[in-house]
Amino acid sequence: MSSQHQNHTSEVPAVGADSPFRREHAARDEAPQFVLPLVVRIEKAEPPARTDALETAARAVLVLLTDERSRGEGEWAEAVRDWQDARIRKVVRRARGAEWRKAGTLPGITVHGDMAEVRVFPPVPLDGWPKELAKLQISGTDLDDPEPAQPTAPGTAVLWLNPELEMSAGKAMAQAGHAAQLAWWELTAAERAAWQDSGFRLAVRTAPRERWAELSGSGLPVVRDAGFTEIAPGSATVVADHPSLRTRLTGDVPR
Repeated sequence: MSSQHQNHTSEVPAVGADSPFRREHAARDEAPQFVLPLVVRIEKAEPPARTDALETAARAVLVLLTDERSRGEGEWAEAVRDWQDARIRKVVRRARGAEWRKAGTLPGITVHGDMAEVRVFPPVPLDGWPKELAKLQISGTDLDDPEPAQPTAPGTAVLWLNPELEMSAGKAMAQAGHAAQLAWWELTAAERAAWQDSGFRLAVRTAPRERWAELSGSGLPVVRDAGFTEIAPGSATVVADHPSLRTRLTGDVPR
């Protein structure tokens, strides 16, 4: 899966013009590989709800990409550019207690959901994780939703999960982050500004089985996984249903 960003000012040249899918596939594979680390706080006594964690992770990716430190001559900009020039990877690890506090001492941004907390860090080399993060666990990040998901408000971007796939919470968080980025790439400068001004309002939902074929074939951005973990290469995992993109395609708003 690949990702890239552009800020939301008038320098954005055209819809999707900054998407790395416009680049040569081989060039991205040959470039040095980087990863975007995300750490979700999971305390034993009060773990976050699964959907809350997924939505918070997706917003965290967008917050990192639009942070001034990630743009222009910012202190994270070179790392972000190196990451964008390669095959984009995101890895979600979990922490609690002292581990979470140590992670918080590293440069990054903590994004809060209803109860979830996700800290996103500037990209690092694939084999060059900071020791405070390298020892955190990846596997076994499972969360539940104690209550059914609420209907989404009109005008909300919806990241639709493939109902046919089983993914751990950590895997699904990374996929939701990919989908948010896919939507970001395809927005105009004004649409990006509006989304950022809303605090990157979005929802993550599992698509109804009867709608998945329609959604994944609609022309909306689709995440196709590289197959490094859990699921087969090329699997369609998430559809990014941003209202501006749907209107552009069909004149309709998301249902």
